[in-house]
Amino acid sequence: MRKWLILAGAIAMEVVATMALRAAIDNPWWAILTVACYGGAFVSLAMLLRMGAPIGLIYGIWAASGVALTAVLASVIFGEPFTLTIGIGIAIVVTGVVLVETGHSAPSNGAAEAEVNP
Repeated sequence: MRKWLILAGAIAMEVVATMALRAAIDNPWWAILTVACYGGAFVSLAMLLRMGAPIGLIYGIWAASGVALTAVLASVIFGEPFTLTIGIGIAIVVTGVVLVETGHSAPSNGAAEAEVNP
């Protein structure tokens, strides 16, 4: 459960950093929040890796969630367009992450034993 909370925090920081980066166009002071939140997101990802979380899973969820949330929030906060094409693109990214993660199957006990004791 702790890993999921850290991952949620990393996602939130990455999205806040990206929104602040966009806001920095009008007010450069937002760049401070951008740097702080991107730094916090990467520290959180590093913590997850030290805790033994698989990088493919963690990075895939982090990246896909960030893309989706950023697109939605940019539309709501900054009035940027959210088109059908953007929605399809987000669906493809999320589907890709699911496919990558479900494509990793753990070896059965017999296969693992065969590698250890040939």
